[in-house]
Amino acid sequence: MTIDHVAVYDLFAEYGALIDLAKFDEWLDLFAEECRYQIIARENFDRGLPAALIFCDSRAMLEDRLRALREANKYNTHTDRHVIGLPRILYDGLAAEAPFAVYQTDQEGETRLFATGLYRDRLVPVEGRLKIRDKLILLDTFAVPTLLATPL
Repeated sequence: MTIDHVAVYDLFAEYGALIDLAKFDEWLDLFAEECRYQIIARENFDRGLPAALIFCDSRAMLEDRLRALREANKYNTHTDRHVIGLPRILYDGLAAEAPFAVYQTDQEGETRLFATGLYRDRLVPVEGRLKIRDKLILLDTFAVPTLLATPL
């Protein structure tokens, strides 16, 4: 099955926007019921080392991360800004990848680059819209400057 490119572009745009707006419950709705979300440093991935910085293999685990995020953000107040490049459609249209950068601005107004990398997603159509089945986030470096509570 081939997916419309615009639907993929919309999904990636919505993904970043919902995180930036702190609409985490709506962000969670972008994922299929059976899903996986993992963050791996590119160096580990390239070497075939499976150690992930974050590994959630179910929606329940993502829900737990959101609960932790709501607690952690009490102590790390900031604003996120996701800049996501145009997705490249792969295989049969049910996979896509896009480069990203995430910036964070603290309460004092200082903005810094938080993380860069590549999203690699496997997508699935659910009731007429695309959802994320597997989200692999390949970080360009292990050096994430602060706690990794906010979704990337």
